[in-house]
Amino acid sequence: MSNSGAPQRPAVRLNHVALVCADLEACEAFYVRVLGLSVVWRPDPDNVYLSSGSDNLALHRGAPQPGGALDHIGFSVAGAEDVDVWHERLRAAQVPITAAPRTHRDGSRSLYCRDPEGTLVQLIFLPPQALNPAL
Repeated sequence: MSNSGAPQRPAVRLNHVALVCADLEACEAFYVRVLGLSVVWRPDPDNVYLSSGSDNLALHRGAPQPGGALDHIGFSVAGAEDVDVWHERLRAAQVPITAAPRTHRDGSRSLYCRDPEGTLVQLIFLPPQALNPAL
């Protein structure tokens, strides 16, 4: 379905799902030992990032809130500037922004907003060194 009159916007793709885990070590063991994901980054004792090679899962230590352990859904964009383009587009559409665009310590850039049901959604640019910390 094409809408040639619609303004162009950067494409997004699902990048990751993030879960809040009361027992981070048990969850990590399940996803690594049972499902075969690999640890790609552990920035601190309360966060670990896993990948199957094409799918990504973030585990964050915390107390799951009523309604489940889903922390957020992440969509990646091609460039850091695309995060800002999306920020303006979301604001114009009166989408609730929960965290304005910011650059993270690994060079990634992201923003957070809420979907109509209140699900936290992240739009993120991941530079090559964030995708492969060995670079």
